[in-house]
Amino acid sequence: MKAIRVDQFGEPDVLRLVELPAPQPTVGQVLVRVHAIGVNPVETYTRSGNYARKPALPYTPGSDAAGIVEAVGGEVTAFKLGDRVYTAGSLTGSYAEFTLCDVSQVHPLPDNVSFAQGAAIGVPYATAYRALIQRGQARSGESVLIHGASGGVGIAGVQLARAHGLKVLGTASTEAGRQLVMQQGAHQVFDHGAADFPGKILRATGNRGVDMILEMLANQNLAKDLTLLAPGGRVVVIGSRGRVEIDPRETMVRESDIRGMVLFNTPPAELKQIHTALIEGLKNGSLRPVIAREFALAEAAQAHIAVMQSGAGGKIVLVP
Repeated sequence: MKAIRVDQFGEPDVLRLVELPAPQPTVGQVLVRVHAIGVNPVETYTRSGNYARKPALPYTPGSDAAGIVEAVGGEVTAFKLGDRVYTAGSLTGSYAEFTLCDVSQVHPLPDNVSFAQGAAIGVPYATAYRALIQRGQARSGESVLIHGASGGVGIAGVQLARAHGLKVLGTASTEAGRQLVMQQGAHQVFDHGAADFPGKILRATGNRGVDMILEMLANQNLAKDLTLLAPGGRVVVIGSRGRVEIDPRETMVRESDIRGMVLFNTPPAELKQIHTALIEGLKNGSLRPVIAREFALAEAAQAHIAVMQSGAGGKIVLVP
């Protein structure tokens, strides 16, 4: 099978297309013939060697994919050959024509969802659900500000927040991105590059502030975020690329919280809850992954560059 291989950490050009034997499932495992692969920012951090979790070299990147069950190992009863599925985790890496998964990493893909959309579910939608519902404890009638709302996690957050009855404010850096966020259900969208955008957000809430903020780039925004919270508000930190200085008094006067999250910390029982909810949302149409660009598997290096560029308009996927 064709697969992407990383022999050394470094820049995107370390992603090489090679031929490898297709893996074979054993007890409790599922082999998926991959039709589409999700590309996530975390995979660029891992590839660079600067992420906290470093896989043993060589390795095949990726955890998210969608395709058809090719084979199942012993004791697997939840899936059969030919089933449409998406993956949220992989034992052998998803940047390949076949990926081997533990059965717990495989989920049914509803018929109304394309393979490209299926590849956009695992990390982005699970992260958004974990942040909004499990860590953020969102409640109907509250307001949420989603920074970087035009990216994969941001769009997932907008759709999930609307489905749970929240007032949704978003930010995006381009006009096209802001229009996309509005199309996905946000009530108002702001240019986070504008000097006065915090004032506009406060005015949009009647100067009360927002109940929750989903923060994708805490090193740039966290200090301002704390001034935008309503009493008892919380910031859920999904991403950060450096250190930041804050004024703790901003949390004191509002009795607000800063809550961190990393998806791989999620306990198995809570992961199961996440994907049960996501599958139902996909079935009823409240969750609709948006695909920004598709690259061939051999173009994985270009995809890693694209996924880190600003002005995202949905999900980057690879097609074997």
